[in-house]
Amino acid sequence: MTAGVLSRVAAGCFALMLTACVSPPRRVAEADGTYCFRIGKTNRLWRTCTTTPVPSDAMEADAKRFEARDGVGTLYVVRRQWADSAYKVPIEIDGTNRIDTIPASFVRLRLKPGSHTLSLTWDGKTEFATVMSRAGEIAFLEIEGSAWIGATSYRWQTRDDGVSRGRAARSKLIADLDLAP
Repeated sequence: MTAGVLSRVAAGCFALMLTACVSPPRRVAEADGTYCFRIGKTNRLWRTCTTTPVPSDAMEADAKRFEARDGVGTLYVVRRQWADSAYKVPIEIDGTNRIDTIPASFVRLRLKPGSHTLSLTWDGKTEFATVMSRAGEIAFLEIEGSAWIGATSYRWQTRDDGVSRGRAARSKLIADLDLAP
């Protein structure tokens, strides 16, 4: 082989290894259909699991296309922060439809057009966020969490849609609710 061919083969192998290093790991559901977030790669003691089965891989792929649907608004609730811990944080949509979120997860909600109130409860406190759902549009809302020794808190946060979209793309879909008529 010539030096040029060897250098191209080496470059191709390096690119393949680099791609494997930067690609997020596939997030596989447990046997019962739930999904567990783990801190680290092998520590099974520190894991936080969903309370209900998660949507299929096909539904997750559909949600990650971030496509609007005619006649309804689409809201993505994203929970992915560097200082988030391993707690379940419950949210409610319009006082019903409770979902227990876990770290590095997102929820896709299809809502009828109009105003909707989301709440999250943590440590005896409830935080509210009001969103305006518009037909055929996509919106994002994040759950910002921080965990420090003796102080863990969660609150609603709005960010640039591109930032939230990127966070959702790297997270696991844990619920896909169609609340539109």
